[in-house]
Order: sequence, then C-alpha cells, then structure tokens
Amino acid sequence: MKKILFRVIQKILFLGSLLLPWKEPALLIDKGSIKGLAEIIRKDGFSSCLIVTDKILMKLNLLRPLFDSLDREGVKYELYDETLANPTLENVEEALRLYTEKGCQAIIAFGGGSPMDCAKGVGARIARPKKKIEDMRGYIKVMKKPPALYAVPTTAGTGSEATITAVFTNVKTHEKFAVSDPYLRPKYAVLDPELTVSLPPHITSITGMDALTHAVEAYIGHSNTKSTKEYALKAVKLIFENIEKAYEEGEDITARQNMLVASYLAGLAFTRAYIGYAHAIAHSLGGIYKTPHGLANAVLLPEVIEFYGKTAHKKLAQLADAAGLDTGRKTVGEKAQLFIDSVRGLNERLNISSKLDIIKREDIPLIAKRAYKEASPTYPVPRILKTEELEDIIYRISSLPKIDK
Repeated sequence: MKKILFRVIQKILFLGSLLLPWKEPALLIDKGSIKGLAEIIRKDGFSSCLIVTDKILMKLNLLRPLFDSLDREGVKYELYDETLANPTLENVEEALRLYTEKGCQAIIAFGGGSPMDCAKGVGARIARPKKKIEDMRGYIKVMKKPPALYAVPTTAGTGSEATITAVFTNVKTHEKFAVSDPYLRPKYAVLDPELTVSLPPHITSITGMDALTHAVEAYIGHSNTKSTKEYALKAVKLIFENIEKAYEEGEDITARQNMLVASYLAGLAFTRAYIGYAHAIAHSLGGIYKTPHGLANAVLLPEVIEFYGKTAHKKLAQLADAAGLDTGRKTVGEKAQLFIDSVRGLNERLNISSKLDIIKREDIPLIAKRAYKEASPTYPVPRILKTEELEDIIYRISSLPKIDK
C-alpha cells in the first residue's frame, strides 16, 4: 500500500513539474570563455558581485582570469573562499553577511558543486531573508527570485551549473539535505575546459562518475520527459567516449570540453527527472563520514542499478546502446548486465575502489534510514526499496561481512 502511495505522489509531482518555469541557463562554451563573463555581468547592469569559491582553487590561481576580466570591465567584487567540501549552513551565513555588508548585486559561483551549492544557499537566503536554509529544505520553498547567479564549474561532474538543487551539511547532526527550487537555477553557466585541465586524475575520475550517476539515475527513473531522456543518453555517450582520455591525458582540451558538456547535460536531466538510491546513500555517507560525493556515487552506482533487477533492465539496455557497447544479439537482460559490468570496468580502469573501508557496522542502520527518508516518497526509482534492502546495498560496498539478524 505504501509503495502505491509513493507512486501516486511521484506522478502528482511529475505532472506538477510540467507547470514550473524550466528556463535553462545561458551558456558560454569554449576554451578561455571565462574571460567573457565580466562583460556579460556588466551588460546585465551589475557593478559589484560576490564570488563564492574555496581555498584550494585560490591556491591553484584559477581565478586570476576572472579577476582580471572583472577589473577590466570595472565590476567590483568581494571574495568568499571559505567554502568547505560539503558546504555547511555556517558557510552560507558567512557568505551572506559578506554579500550584504558590501552591497553586492550578483553572485559568481566558481568551483565544483560545493561553491555552487553555497552560492545558491546565499541566493535563497536573500530571496527569503526571514527563512533559514533548514526552513527551505525540500521542494519549491524559495518561490522568489534571488540575485542573478553565474556558475563557473571547475570540475566535470556535479552539474550544479544546470540544476535547481543545492545540498547542505548540518555539522551538528552530520546530516546532508537538499533545497530544490527552479529559482535557484543559475542564469549563466560557463563551460571553459581550460579551468579543468589541472584537475588531478583522481578528481577527474570521481567527478566524471558522478556525472554518469546523474545521467543513469535520471534515465532509469519514472519521471522522464522527452528532453531529459535525450540529455541523459547524450551524457552517457559523451562520458563513455571521453572520461578515460580526460583521466589519462588531462590536457586534452577536447576530452575536457566534452566532459563539461556531459556533466551539464546530466544536470539538465536529473534536475527534472530526479535521482535515485545511489545519491540518497551517497548523501548519507557524506554527512556521516565526509565521503566525497563523486566517490560515493561511483562505488554505489553499479551495486544500486544491479539491485533493481529486471525493473531497470529495459532502460539499462538502452544505455548500453547509447554508451556504444558491443551489444550484438544479446537479450535485454544481457545488455543490461553488460552496462552494469561496464560501469564496474570504468571504475576499475579509473582506479576507483569497489569498497568504502570507512563504513562502520554500527552506522549502517542510520545510513540506510537517512537514505530511505531522503528518497521516500519523491524519488521515482525503478523499484522502491525498504530500509533493510538499502542496508544490503551498503554492506555490499563496505568491507564488512553481513551478519544475519
């Protein structure tokens, strides 16, 4: 009965989503395109902005082209570079104070998913000054236009430059939660491959697999539109064709550009078609252990889609075709398994472990409980799982033998 109720709720949400404003970000795509952002900001009528980033990117000096172009265009900027890997509620409040005190008019998010989520949080707080981030947890609770947000991804993975969602960590409870609202979607996205060429191979691999997880979970769910299917299929194709080259030859501009486009397309897909249990468990792992989100998704993806069984076979078989795998005369089930095995093979070739040794046995019920709470009833997954089944998946990616109760 509960599963039927969940499906009804998911159908209502899907039909309601057709009425929402889904305007996609305008794009700047090409090598060196970051240098053109300041002119756009000036022409949009803004003379000052807040840049949200992190310490690592500052040390890498990746923001210099942006700083220089803002100076040339006469656009003043304030810098917040304290964003943590899993942005906290405190990060949002600190950046918000800087924005307010300095009289900023727009926001630039520069970095991976963490700076973008932090920047979206700032925008949400400005739009709804009487609400805390916790009060906007869930879906469509901002419902008011925030300051213009310009997103500059430096990894090809999160797709945050295309999405309506931001994820935050409560450091007191070690819980991660999401705020989703169409008003949080960036106005512009800058896809400049030069900003990703210095990424270490390990970051390239796990962020790329994060993008693959977005595309796969969006495609196999029950809330797709014609466009989200097309976005997801194109993203899977681009990732299978380019991720290993980007990993092995980091300065290959074409591979880097294609991975940025794939990440963006996957973001467009999952922001409308939702995600699944891989993300739900990954968020819980991130909240408890600070596990990098892309790493958790990479490890979880093959286990989760295999656990779905026949309910996902048809769409996984279609993904096998999109990925360019040699499906030959295989049956639907065989093609689905080929895709699952190929994801495992990608992880292996990208030196991503199949296990997360950090998982503790006593934490598994809590991890599963939080993942179930996140996914239920809204994630339109191929098969609705119980907390006990989520525990089974978590055991599969841990180094712990499962003990029968």
